[in-house]
Amino acid sequence: MINLKKKKIGVLCGGTSSEREISLMSGKAVYNAIKKLGLKVVLIDVNKNVAQKLVKEKIDLAYITLHGTPGEDGTIQGMLEIMGIPYTGCGVFSSAATIDKIISKKMFEAAKIPTAKWTIIEKLKPFEEISYPAVVKPASQGSAIGISIVKNKKEFEKAVKLAFSYEDRILVEKYIKGVEVTAGVLNGNPLPVIEIVPKGKFYDFKSKYTAGQSTHIIPARLPERVLKKIQNIALKVYDEFRCNGTCRVDMIVDKNNDIYVLEVNTLPGMTQTSLFPDAAKHMGLSFEDLVLEILKSAK
Repeated sequence: MINLKKKKIGVLCGGTSSEREISLMSGKAVYNAIKKLGLKVVLIDVNKNVAQKLVKEKIDLAYITLHGTPGEDGTIQGMLEIMGIPYTGCGVFSSAATIDKIISKKMFEAAKIPTAKWTIIEKLKPFEEISYPAVVKPASQGSAIGISIVKNKKEFEKAVKLAFSYEDRILVEKYIKGVEVTAGVLNGNPLPVIEIVPKGKFYDFKSKYTAGQSTHIIPARLPERVLKKIQNIALKVYDEFRCNGTCRVDMIVDKNNDIYVLEVNTLPGMTQTSLFPDAAKHMGLSFEDLVLEILKSAK
């Protein structure tokens, strides 16, 4: 706290991605928490003039709450490193590797991290026959944006059209029926495993960010050995992707208690309905405590 009290902290939020509104919510929550901690803080809405804003504000440290690009793909991290400004969370490599779901899949397989079978579809290129049910995702969107679960060819064609409206590369993976869980890692330590029970068909954008649209059960209703295995997988992902500070690993546990990693989030949401703060709260960390712990990870 002594060092932080001498720093001016810039909370970077907003941006231009499809997750802008959520980023603004996370940013405001973090900004308020830092004020409550008695630290000097400024809220910075990121746009193409962000470098000039940072110079003008003369911040000593950046707290990144940018969801999607340019906050989760390594872009803002690279700029901050060039400018010599320490920042919270993961670095350039882990950010770039985790935002691309196809690169993540390749890294899961190389590191022997369990994940569902998958294939790539690129616009205007031939692709393998799809077996149903399947999950169709844009390669680098977050917050479940553009994701569909499909049961037949008609639904698949509609889902592909939706996913291609976001980008030119799509990930299609085998749908696994089971318990949806997420495991956070804070400064190299595992957080309690959360079971997610959405009101809708799956944990989509509405379920994530609308109060009352999903239930978070902590710890997840699974055997202790399975919970431990989930946490160990999350720690392995954290290490393999060279994460720093925070990451959240989303997984599915099937009826046989086999675990499959879905994706990695290096900048977990910090809104009132977000999973990461809920897990920290279960450990006894208030929102302000959590923000302080994340601030300590800055480098």
